[in-house]
Amino acid sequence: MADVFEIAINRRGPVGEDTVLVGVEDEGRQPRPSGDGRRWRPSDELTLRLLTWAARVVGLLAVVSVVLPVGRRRLRDTIGGWLDLPTEATVAAGVVALASGVMLLMLATALRRRKRRAWQVAVGVTGLIALAHLGWRHGIGSGVTALVLCVALIATRSHFTAKADPVHGKWRAVRVTVQLLLAGFLANLVLLSSTPARFTGGAPLGDRALHALLALIGVSGPVDPVPWLDDLTAAVGLSFGIGALLLGGYFLLRSAEPKPGLAPDAEWRLRELLSARGAEDSLGYFALRRDKSVVFSPSGKAAVPFRVLAGVALASGDPLGDIEAWPGAIEVFLAGCRENGWVPAVIGCSERGATVWVRYGLDAIELGDEAIVDTTTFTLDGRSMRGVRQAVAKLRRAGYGVEVRRSADLDETERAELSTLAERWRGTETERGFSMALSRLAGPDDPDCVLVTAAREGEVAGVLQFVPWGRDGLSLDLMRRDRAVGDNGLNELMIADLLAACPDLGVTRVSLNFAVFRAALERGGRIGAGPVARLWAKALRVGSRWWQIETLYRFNAKFAPTWNPRFLVFPAVRDLPRVAIAAIEAEGFGGRPPALLRALRR
Repeated sequence: MADVFEIAINRRGPVGEDTVLVGVEDEGRQPRPSGDGRRWRPSDELTLRLLTWAARVVGLLAVVSVVLPVGRRRLRDTIGGWLDLPTEATVAAGVVALASGVMLLMLATALRRRKRRAWQVAVGVTGLIALAHLGWRHGIGSGVTALVLCVALIATRSHFTAKADPVHGKWRAVRVTVQLLLAGFLANLVLLSSTPARFTGGAPLGDRALHALLALIGVSGPVDPVPWLDDLTAAVGLSFGIGALLLGGYFLLRSAEPKPGLAPDAEWRLRELLSARGAEDSLGYFALRRDKSVVFSPSGKAAVPFRVLAGVALASGDPLGDIEAWPGAIEVFLAGCRENGWVPAVIGCSERGATVWVRYGLDAIELGDEAIVDTTTFTLDGRSMRGVRQAVAKLRRAGYGVEVRRSADLDETERAELSTLAERWRGTETERGFSMALSRLAGPDDPDCVLVTAAREGEVAGVLQFVPWGRDGLSLDLMRRDRAVGDNGLNELMIADLLAACPDLGVTRVSLNFAVFRAALERGGRIGAGPVARLWAKALRVGSRWWQIETLYRFNAKFAPTWNPRFLVFPAVRDLPRVAIAAIEAEGFGGRPPALLRALRR
């Protein structure tokens, strides 16, 4: 896969090293004719499922044996045999069993995603268990089971090719494990040393240190403290020991999450594709976001832009370029996902794009609709446009004027002023948008973008930015207004004047906001809608209090658009939670907290 993806390490000042993923083209390779090689679910999926489900069952039984009383009663002997626990399991042994079960579940997930390190850990652990049990003739059944599993893993080693984090994962795992173990050791040593001598029997420093060290694995040390202190040191030691095990395993097995970045050469190639085929997808220009990576087809005639978040390689919109070359780009993208253990997903692709992705073993659901206005037929006349017409007339009487200009027509002072205003009016700490946002305003590299500003008495009160959609279309990128201005209808005024100016701009179609779950809202509001449809629509209206789901739909509907469905593509239902977290984080609506992201990347 070195010819598909290239992990480059760029030094970025005093912060350290970050990984940047860039797409590279393999001119000599042609798409493989094998259907299994092209599909996301190849023919060896059954083997992987058997191995991973075996690990899940064992891990789940271990967890149940500790968490549920009935499990502790009925499964204690079985779990005790598997994990070498005594019949009368202590609290410490129960915690160890729980941690072992969770670790098995984590390992099973990594095995399902073909992680090479997960396979290495599984082979090593099962080999040691088999050696310990068979060598000392203790638990022959457990030893034989472990040996069979070890042999099965070795026999299927060719299936586990996905790389974990190739740069930081292994060393972060070691560092985090050592840090947590050291913290637990010092915490217990301080507890034993700071309490009066009568609570520890006057044990010397060496015994206290050994006791603090053994507490990390749930073993009693040479100190004989009072019961409450013994329980406290055991709880502290086990907490840090189990935390070190779980977090160390996470960093050891986690997928690479390279720092996103669009290389200048890749951006130039994308602009060439947009120049030739940019009219086919209204979201195509958003591939030029600087926080995306990209892979190209072997012929270079198609590309898939994406970003990696939370182990998900999230693409947006349709592949760029010639539709005949889409399969080559998709195959390269899916091959990279398999190699790195990423979950492939696509947000906001068209029906045509979803149809192509589904052919590769993925699934798709309708996510919402894109509002597209035909500027050649749009008019403010008629009863249906009465609300927009009145809002526009009211603001014009209030003294508002609108300017519609290409980005190339703005000078540097105007660019800086508009960028400052847009930043001030953003309303959130993070920039929102991924699939339908460019993340920059009036950039010098985007001369064909259209800026719409509304001002009164020389004071700008609102700004819209539209990106090119081929040569005769525009797609809404940014919509900001001064929240201190109490005049309603400012956005309607700017859009109406833009649509009126489209003939002079050579524009015949304009893509407005994306309305999430529009069809569900519409069906739920119809007469005779079923209880499920009404309940789903009601839930979406409740969610609109935070995410403007219904608000965007109602706003778009004012301009009598044509609704084009957009889809979410994902491998399987079990991957939807992870894909949803990645999509929400990419769009700026939540996801992993910034503090957690900093901790994971430090």
